Amino acid sequence: MNKTLPELRAQIDAVDAQLLELLNHRAGLATSVGEIKRAEGSPVFRPEREAQVVRALLARNTGPLRDKGIASVWREVMSACRELEAAQRVAFLGPAGTFSEQAALQFFGASIERVLRNSFDDVFHAAASGAADFAVVPVENSTEGAVSRCLDLFLHTPLHVVGETSLLVRHNLLRQSATLDGIAVVLAHPQALAQCQGWLNAHLPKAERRTASSNAEGARLATTNPAWAGIASLQAGAEFGLHTVAPSIQDDAFNRTRFLVMCLPQQMAAPAATGKDCVSLIASVPNRPGAVHDMLVPLKEHGVSMTRFESRPARSGQWEYYFYLDIQGHPSQPHVAQALHELQALCAFYKVLGTYPTGNQ
Repeated sequence: MNKTLPELRAQIDAVDAQLLELLNHRAGLATSVGEIKRAEGSPVFRPEREAQVVRALLARNTGPLRDKGIASVWREVMSACRELEAAQRVAFLGPAGTFSEQAALQFFGASIERVLRNSFDDVFHAAASGAADFAVVPVENSTEGAVSRCLDLFLHTPLHVVGETSLLVRHNLLRQSATLDGIAVVLAHPQALAQCQGWLNAHLPKAERRTASSNAEGARLATTNPAWAGIASLQAGAEFGLHTVAPSIQDDAFNRTRFLVMCLPQQMAAPAATGKDCVSLIASVPNRPGAVHDMLVPLKEHGVSMTRFESRPARSGQWEYYFYLDIQGHPSQPHVAQALHELQALCAFYKVLGTYPTGNQ
């Protein structure tokens, strides 16, 4: 016999009560773990451990919950338990409602202390100076490529990379009124303007495109003039009370941005191997024929896969470049360690940015 709606709701209420009791039991265990960590001087946040927890749960999942939902729920559970040990201070580009904020919440969960900064330089400085425990910055977009300023800042920062997350980016045209009529200025971060240039050419060809320090800042500025519109997230629209005039105006329907998570080495050491890891590094080679080819030979000879290769001018006036590489694996693996050792011997400049678990952990 089919159960009635009140009967089903009563069962759900009973399950919720059980879940609450179990979650509080888990929180108590996490608190005990935190006490041991403090006695040992161990870090509160261990991304490789949290990644292993989620992967183990997904391996046991038989449905009907989808893997994505389980990962999201457990990320928040672990975030709430982590806050009982110590709230994590996370710096990112502000104001509230930026995609950087979304990336930080996606990686750490909502139980963090948010440290908003006005520029990428300030985000790096916040974590390097101790004003924040971690920093989250974008490094590349699937449409427009590298975020150049962040790549340049990696050269001299004392921070190292301990994690990454990838965000599906949806750009929305936001304004005080709900119409396209009379828009004279569109404000957004330069990357967002570039990612929406096709739509803007077709629908607002006469509007001035004005850069802002972030998309959320562009949305905030749109509140100051009825003829201005911003390109930003729906969260930014809600934050500043703007109408969504046109949703999802990015030219690439699968537009994604990759973010890296950084901290000082004394805040957290490089995560242990998880089986799905990445090493990010910067290298330069002497300006001679075949030097770049030779730099990559150790990777091939030791069977190490390179997943990213970017170049940036060294600004030396000599047409020299820094190369940004991501390779699969972990330095604890002998073939990866040997490849990196041989690669370093060929380089005029060599800096490992970090070793960390890959993907949305």
